[in-house]
Amino acid sequence: MKILDAETLETMRKNGLKKVLPDIPKVSVGMGTCGIGNGAKEVFEALQHAIKAKNAKVQLSITGCFGFCAEETLVNCYIPGLPLVILHKVTPKDAANIIESLSKRVMPLRKALCKIERWDFFTTKIEFGTGLISVPLWNELPFFKGQKKIVLRNCGLINPEDIEEHIAVGGYSALLKALTRMDADSVLEEIKKSKLRGRGGAGFPTAIKWEMMKKVETDKKYIICNADEGDPGAYMNRNEIESDPHSLIEGMLIGAYVMGADEGVMYVRAEYPLAVERFKKAAAAAKEFGILGKNIFGSSFNFDLSYVEGAGAFVCGEETALIASIEGRAGRPIPRPPYPAQKGLWGKPTNINNVETWFNVPVILTIGGEEFAKFGTPTSTGTKVFSLVGKIKNTGLVELALGTPLAKIVYQMGEGTGNKKKIRAIQTGGPSGGCVPVEHFNTPVDYESLTKLGTIMGSGGMVVMDQDNCMVDVARYFVEVTSSESCGKCTPCREGLSQALAILNKITHGESTMEDLDTLERLAYVIRDTSLCGLGQTSANPVLTTLKYFREDYEKHITQKRCKAGVCESLFMALCENSCPLHMNIPGYLQLLKDRRGVRADLARQSIARNRRQNLLLPLPDEMPPGHGR
Repeated sequence: MKILDAETLETMRKNGLKKVLPDIPKVSVGMGTCGIGNGAKEVFEALQHAIKAKNAKVQLSITGCFGFCAEETLVNCYIPGLPLVILHKVTPKDAANIIESLSKRVMPLRKALCKIERWDFFTTKIEFGTGLISVPLWNELPFFKGQKKIVLRNCGLINPEDIEEHIAVGGYSALLKALTRMDADSVLEEIKKSKLRGRGGAGFPTAIKWEMMKKVETDKKYIICNADEGDPGAYMNRNEIESDPHSLIEGMLIGAYVMGADEGVMYVRAEYPLAVERFKKAAAAAKEFGILGKNIFGSSFNFDLSYVEGAGAFVCGEETALIASIEGRAGRPIPRPPYPAQKGLWGKPTNINNVETWFNVPVILTIGGEEFAKFGTPTSTGTKVFSLVGKIKNTGLVELALGTPLAKIVYQMGEGTGNKKKIRAIQTGGPSGGCVPVEHFNTPVDYESLTKLGTIMGSGGMVVMDQDNCMVDVARYFVEVTSSESCGKCTPCREGLSQALAILNKITHGESTMEDLDTLERLAYVIRDTSLCGLGQTSANPVLTTLKYFREDYEKHITQKRCKAGVCESLFMALCENSCPLHMNIPGYLQLLKDRRGVRADLARQSIARNRRQNLLLPLPDEMPPGHGR
């Protein structure tokens, strides 16, 4: 059935609503990549078997990821009249009890994480039900408290493979509004009012990019979705496509209408097979219902959408390298101008936006640009999705208004390390980002504030580090990533990163001098200031921020040949050095091993006694176990 007008869309909305809010109990399994990795497929099969065995009148479905990855596998349970309840850490053994309870219209609460009584999908609001006072509301949990789900508005609540469920919660109504009640200039004006900035990392104003493209007169224009998410620990775009692919398609359709493009490409990493599969299904469904193709919604607007799987080169996140990759060439950046809006894919004007940028577009058109701009800060409006990973108790995706302090993300939503270890830093922006020390956690998360600290927002990765992380090794790891991912086109990035990595390796091996530290710092500034593209220009951030905030770590590696965190293997003599009290103060202890052979024993005893006074618990020589250290 082709959707040609508002009446047809409304009919589909009602059909979809019967699936979202059925008149019988329903159970949905969170089948994102994280959920599947934690056994969601096995849970789904167990539930399927339990329904068949009991001949239970329970509807079984899949959904995307609700974001709380630390609590996977997540399962949604719905009984008409009651709130939607999210169960956590569900295993196949729980399936029989869940189906038994639901078939009796009793909510299984043994593994209840939270409940949702009502939900704002922006285009529509849905009332699930009330009651179950013993179960906390979803936004009362520390992880979700303070979150504002705009981009993730549908994720984990609808079936990503069912276009009718997407339409039930308001999907494609913003597109219908644009095509039937607004012209391209009016839509562009709303994007301007929203002050939306690109969510791929650079934060360039979206309306300016669209306007540049719109003004170009040509016979052919392209738009591209950049889903080449290559930051270690970042998986926002993957989850967004897996959990809500139709919102991406709708955002791209609205953008194409404004800019006058009739063809789009979704460039996605081949490492995201589930995202690719669900995007293909969504695009096929949209085409079947006339949302893609000719005369969309009965208008004169035509648009087709395809996808290209990238080979995994980090540099292809840069737009000119991405275009080269789509065309089948090596992904290497080129100088600008000309900008892609002037000469891009196949030599034609091209607009490129990140997945999350496109996701915001339907919401802006629904609530209005001025209303959207009320979220966030005056210069960084809206929300941003971050993947919170590393040495943190609550890992997962958090979406919050820009301007939220780092401390709130780490200590409230993440609940710290979850043990007695202290957090040292948080790394933002992927391999090209910087490391922010704990004393700067009062900094608001927005483009300008993070830049002042020497880091970037990037696509949204946040890696938390504790006292067991060596900041020198952290810098070495990220430089190793960017060095291997450099396309090699410009000398500062190609040779500079290689030399920086060599110096960092010397430091972690205890083979460097203080002169190497000065050389490393000068080299990092040269790489930052003279590289061709964004990868090279930001690749020095891990070095510069760790030198600025954690210089003591470097100096101890060089002068004392010690790695306090016990990460750099070349700088300790025994595997138990960092856990055994006999080894924990290394300068004194290593000296003692020599002095037991008769060399400067008096100085060794003084050194050990001094460190005992500092609560390092080193035994005096006569307290040592027989034979220890001989």
